Amino acid sequence: MRVKLKKTSKFTQLLTNHIKDNIKSYLIVSLILLIGIILGVFFVNNMNDGQAQEVESYLNNFITSLKDGATIDNMQMLKKSIGSNLLLTFLMWFVGSTVIGIPIVLGIVAFRGFCLGYTISSSIAVLGTGKGILFFATSILLQNLIFIPCMLALAVSGIKVYKSIMKDRRKENIKVEIFRHTAFSLVILAFLVLSSLIETYISTNLLMMCIQYLH
Repeated sequence: MRVKLKKTSKFTQLLTNHIKDNIKSYLIVSLILLIGIILGVFFVNNMNDGQAQEVESYLNNFITSLKDGATIDNMQMLKKSIGSNLLLTFLMWFVGSTVIGIPIVLGIVAFRGFCLGYTISSSIAVLGTGKGILFFATSILLQNLIFIPCMLALAVSGIKVYKSIMKDRRKENIKVEIFRHTAFSLVILAFLVLSSLIETYISTNLLMMCIQYLH
């Protein structure tokens, strides 16, 4: 028990120090994410009638199909989710390992924020405030409690590599920083797999339990 507590305490300390050492970068990427979310909400609020009808039709058909007994292939969903997270991790690791890749990293963060804002806003627009929030809470919220911090951490790790290389361009330093970035990305990938598992086996079940209240 003491060993586990020591490991947990050490991990917590490392995490705390990491955030403190990179607090400015975390604030920047969090702001980029927030801007993306706001743009997603703004886009939904300014859709034309045709776009709004398409979103409403898609969401209503999805909910209706689940209420009518449509099944979700959990294994297929898990593979797709893990594949998506693997691609995200690889892309952010790769572009974060280059000096010119930081704008792309920030662009990915902004885009994922846009998608989140779009999903939340469209759910509320179609289902109403109460049901829209319920849909978001059951189908999207839990996995994003892990996914979003992980994505921000990947972005910050890339920014850290960039700053370090700008300060010291020796090959030895570049190798060390890329190795750290790679190891950190692999740890984050493990958490993203956990996010995929939560999405597939917990969020899906929560949605099915509450589906009768959404229509």
